[in-house]
Amino acid sequence: MELIFQNAWLVPLFPFLASILLGLGLFFFPNSIKKFRRSSIHRYLWSWVLYKNLVLEIGYLLDPLTSIMLVLVTTVAVMVMIYSDSYMFYDEGYIKFFCYLSLFTASMLGLVLSPNLIQVYIFWELVGMCSYLLIGFWFTRPSAANACQKAFVTNRIGDFGLLLGILGFYWITGSFDFQQLSKRFFELLSYNQINLVFATFCALFLFLGPIAKSAQFPLHIWLPDAMEGPTPISALIHAATMVAAGIFLIARMFPLFQMLPFVMSIISWTGAITALLGATIALAQKDLKKGLAYSTMSQLGYMMLALGIGSYKAGLFHLITHAYSKALLFLGSGSVIHSMEPIVGYHPNKSQNMIFMGGLRQYMPITAITFLFGTLSLCGIPPFACFWSKDEILVNSWLHFPILGSIAFFTAGLTAFYMFRIYFLTFEGDFRGHFFDDVKKLSSISIWGSLEFNKEQSKLDKKLILYPKEANNVMLFPLIFLTIPTIFIGFIGVLFDENTINVDSLSYWLTLSINSFNYSNSEKFLEFLFNAIPSVSIAFFGILIAFLFIWS
Repeated sequence: MELIFQNAWLVPLFPFLASILLGLGLFFFPNSIKKFRRSSIHRYLWSWVLYKNLVLEIGYLLDPLTSIMLVLVTTVAVMVMIYSDSYMFYDEGYIKFFCYLSLFTASMLGLVLSPNLIQVYIFWELVGMCSYLLIGFWFTRPSAANACQKAFVTNRIGDFGLLLGILGFYWITGSFDFQQLSKRFFELLSYNQINLVFATFCALFLFLGPIAKSAQFPLHIWLPDAMEGPTPISALIHAATMVAAGIFLIARMFPLFQMLPFVMSIISWTGAITALLGATIALAQKDLKKGLAYSTMSQLGYMMLALGIGSYKAGLFHLITHAYSKALLFLGSGSVIHSMEPIVGYHPNKSQNMIFMGGLRQYMPITAITFLFGTLSLCGIPPFACFWSKDEILVNSWLHFPILGSIAFFTAGLTAFYMFRIYFLTFEGDFRGHFFDDVKKLSSISIWGSLEFNKEQSKLDKKLILYPKEANNVMLFPLIFLTIPTIFIGFIGVLFDENTINVDSLSYWLTLSINSFNYSNSEKFLEFLFNAIPSVSIAFFGILIAFLFIWS
């Protein structure tokens, strides 16, 4: 172990040397990379299994969709690792935690680089295994042990369906490769050589995998219990790894799903029901992390809804904007929990209970402002990131089918309500942490909270010593860093100057992927803002209702 510590400097040295060599190579030999710039799709395969007519290949596929996911996973994962260094510093499983965390990130990166369904399935299972290990990291606590088993068993149901779907499509097309799969399916469908009922069942079985992995109804039950793991893991699971895997797989196989209208309808309605269900359950949560967990479930429903109605770009756009906003919120909640534990105790029922919080903005100003930015983004308030993506989903769902649009708009109002309820209960009003063992005082607080607490508190405050305090700089750095994409990442999907180019940056980038569709139907900037008036109005109405409930 001492040898590892002595040579730890090699970890940053090799990436640094690689960047220097690449930079010098590009500077002195600029013509050497011309052949790589001709195409935005790069794929390398080599044979893995050769048996008669069966050929299984492994390798990697790099296209714009993969590139987007690689940037998303690595940036969030690096911030989580920096944050975890301080958050888990005194935990006896510190080294084991980072082993699991690194394997978790590597598994997700392997999944998004996979060129075929077999390789996806291997990394899909690795992601599930890592989530089991990390959710149950504190397995000596019975609730954590039960939570990881619940997540594991629930995901096995989805994974079995995914396996059946993969084998079914191989039976139909004779290929596991993404490009060949869609191409052959389209050719067979054109010549009416496919049993549509069988193909639909295969697609629905395959969809079971994303239903479980992305916590869609009815296999959403594992997600809230996953909060038993360390908070940095909650941030990674809910932002860029496990739950994003299901959305990614639907996006990767989007050309195939689009040829089956019934399946697309099932995807859209599953997303709509999940979005509404997650938002309604989040309304009355007392646990800070569980409130954010149900929020994730609801936002994943939005992404699935967008993909189901054919709005490919909007679904991926919301995946990007939500990832940074939700990572910021979860790491902010970890900072709050970290500061509450010395005061109310280390059990989640106390340190994560918003009834014991309140008034934290005066003690933790940086955490409060970054958490507020994440909250505003998730509520869809301009110019924060989620506003641009969520509004596109709302408009597209309304144009596709007004009932779906109505559900989406209503859920947007609920989102604004429950997110600001969380913010007000946690950061505004008076600090209630010193009454965690006073049953009489706490019983007077409803699930909506009460920021105007008993006047006796002001007298007691002068005698009290322990108060929450701001996290250290190591934990604050990821919060401040994630604030930047939370504010600005949404502009990649906005068309500002329609005179020079008729498509926004994200749409243009996605047209270069293997899912070759025409996405160049971007709205003009002023037209987009005009169409956003209803959604922003609903969000402000939800914030107003939350304000009135909390301060009444």
